[in-house]
Amino acid sequence: MIKYSIMTLGCPKNEVDSQHMQGFLSSESDFEYINDFEKAEVIIINTCGFIQDAKEESIDTILTALEYKKAHNCRSVVVTGCLTQRYSEELQAEIPEIDAVLGTSNFDKIAEVVKESLAGQKTGGIAAAGFDYSASLPRELDNNVFAYLKIAEGCNNNCSYCSIPQIRGGIKSRTIADIKREAEKIAESGIKELILIAQDTTQYGVDIYGRSALAPLLRKLTEVEGIEWIRILYSYPEFITDEMIEVIAEEDKICNYLDLPIQHSAIKIRKLMNRKGDRTDIANIINMIRNKIPDVKLRTSLISGFPGESEADFEDLKEFIKEFKFDRLGVFEFSLEEDTAAVNLPNRISPQLKKERKEELLKIQQEISLEKNRELLEKELEVIIEAKNEDYYLARSRFDAPEIDNQIYIPIENNELEIGNIYYALITEAYHYELEGEIKDESTK
Repeated sequence: MIKYSIMTLGCPKNEVDSQHMQGFLSSESDFEYINDFEKAEVIIINTCGFIQDAKEESIDTILTALEYKKAHNCRSVVVTGCLTQRYSEELQAEIPEIDAVLGTSNFDKIAEVVKESLAGQKTGGIAAAGFDYSASLPRELDNNVFAYLKIAEGCNNNCSYCSIPQIRGGIKSRTIADIKREAEKIAESGIKELILIAQDTTQYGVDIYGRSALAPLLRKLTEVEGIEWIRILYSYPEFITDEMIEVIAEEDKICNYLDLPIQHSAIKIRKLMNRKGDRTDIANIINMIRNKIPDVKLRTSLISGFPGESEADFEDLKEFIKEFKFDRLGVFEFSLEEDTAAVNLPNRISPQLKKERKEELLKIQQEISLEKNRELLEKELEVIIEAKNEDYYLARSRFDAPEIDNQIYIPIENNELEIGNIYYALITEAYHYELEGEIKDESTK
């Protein structure tokens, strides 16, 4: 029996790939998953290569895993994911101790590659970007609370700062029927929350249906019995449609939550980023969403220190977030990526200034977040129970995505709550990024 462990770095899209790899391995009788690197014979690292910090984390993790070959049971280190898809030859040249590599496009070969590596063969390789996901692929879900559902691979947006088209290829959508079949399999496992992901979910279907098909997909997914919450991530605001907003407003299963990565508000910077629409366009979209879905919660992500970002551009961005008060907000410092159009842009911002601007944006958002959370005091929210410790149940509301948004602490006291079930909680305390609550209705959905 081959004992293996998987370390997943990066975003939810990588998590899905790791779950598929575990599915491929588990479908063969001679593999056993073990959550202990010291006892594992094979360590698989699913890397991220999106920005410089992620690359460095991936390299550090690979080097750490290789140390387990010296001190523990590990006989093979297999590296896959975004970093290998982009830098396979460089990685193998600079870290020859790696036993095998796979990319984002051929991780379905994981079982045979592991066996070959254990037999002493330098194995694996990279295929052209783009992977065909389907409901028929084996997949091992790693929790009973939520599941990510990848509706498309790749991206056609070609933002000047982004290397995803090189790593994941152009957009490759799955059919509505196939996605629904996977949703039904997820529901059969007892999971109640479905989270739709892609590089840009609003562009789902343009390659196979000739237009965005996110709205009709959502309609179909609401028919799946057992799924109570459907959440949408990574929706570019410039491609939001009236039809999409209407579906979210009308369907109770779809969470009134949208993740709209705007990156910047200043027209000059948006043009340099190759992002469509200006400040007014984004403002109109936000106002339309909030008018049609009054209780909607909006998340966005921003980039600080993009080349050419002047003080006036930065002031524009600060005023924008003060005016529109996003419920959730993250900031990334600009990372210069090889083979992207932004590499050739002049007027680069110093690392120190990028960091200062990031911290200034987060400080503004901190007070907005506290204000927004205080508005929830004495209100009842639907919450899903995610975990339990000695003192609290850890929960999340319909308005929060896992791992990035608010967490709600519910005292254990006399409550007997089930992980993965949905209850109603009264919010009793509010902090910048956390809430406390108590269960008022133990009936579940």
